Amino acid sequence: MQTAIRNFLKLESAAGIVLMGAGALAILIANSPMSHYYDMLLNVPVEVRVGALQIAKPLLLWINDGLMAIFFFLVGLELKREILEGELSRPENVMLPALGAIGGIVVPVGIYVALNLEDPGAMRGWAIPAATDIAFSLGILMLLGRRVPVSLKIFLVSLAIFDDIGAVVIIAIFYTADLSTTALLFAGACLLFLTYLAWRGVSSISTYMLIGLVMWIAVVKSGVHATLAGVALAGFIPMRDKREPSVSPVRELENDLHQVVAFGVLPVFAFANAGVSFRGVGLHDLAHPIPLGIVAGLFIGKQIGIFLTCWLAIKLGFARLPDGASWGSLYGVAILAGVGFTMSLFIGGLAFDNGTMDVQLLFNARLGIILGSLLSGIVGYLVLHKTLPRHD
Repeated sequence: MQTAIRNFLKLESAAGIVLMGAGALAILIANSPMSHYYDMLLNVPVEVRVGALQIAKPLLLWINDGLMAIFFFLVGLELKREILEGELSRPENVMLPALGAIGGIVVPVGIYVALNLEDPGAMRGWAIPAATDIAFSLGILMLLGRRVPVSLKIFLVSLAIFDDIGAVVIIAIFYTADLSTTALLFAGACLLFLTYLAWRGVSSISTYMLIGLVMWIAVVKSGVHATLAGVALAGFIPMRDKREPSVSPVRELENDLHQVVAFGVLPVFAFANAGVSFRGVGLHDLAHPIPLGIVAGLFIGKQIGIFLTCWLAIKLGFARLPDGASWGSLYGVAILAGVGFTMSLFIGGLAFDNGTMDVQLLFNARLGIILGSLLSGIVGYLVLHKTLPRHD
């Protein structure tokens, strides 16, 4: 178990570095003479047609709706494994990160809402500072090497998983377009068929993938965000093969997808969404309620919400401090959770996309996400560097 966790953490650390590089490259290109070609690339129309069925989107939306469905599928697989057989299967390991995640969603959202309450357009982005980027935050934590106790790493991973659950619920409820009844019926039929396959104990991954693809197309056409099809499909993948209990389809798929997502899907998403031009940006832009609300939510709201909720839970006896961790190191991880980057960019795209992107609102959101994540990452690292025990 510990070996599997170490391998997972090493992968996430490397993924965080690649993700940083992809985001930095996008920003460099967006602020160079090549910015025009960057915009042209993301707006290339891509169309798939089979008879009367047509899906036509610019490349950016294929990345956000298609590639990110694979990411959310992996999130669903990890969540299922953790709940059934992993760290979250033990009640004592669930309480602290679960409560911390709740505080880390409620307080940042409250700060953003307080700063943008009078602007209905800006209020669409209320969920942006609620997210935590597991690859980025864990990658920064791993820079501290063996000084970080395993229990603290598990706490951050578990916190991010609960954070992802909150993001999925928010997307499902609040970020859906006009619904198509016919497409929803097709998606519902796919869910029924997946339920039948799971009930019969079918372990053929290809069968689930085929039905999942049909369901993704139906969800794309339904008005519900397409990434939710990935989460739904993951829930039906068998944890164990009934004929060979030692075989776990969930774990096999996780192993197959981890590197694809970590070194392919997420860097491509970051490159496509992090390209913010800082030409002409001044203090008046930073003082706008949208970036101000996001920066304050990610950097101030996350650390206050997570640390205060965890402190209360431990003091009241509902949970205990992770083994080998101090209050200072727990606070450092709470700050680090303010690195929202990938998930925040994703939610920002949903919030300010009304068929056609609201360019100025989207720019404001991306500016706040980049600054808030950067501030959280730097300060979180410095606090952890100061509070973690030193080794020779």
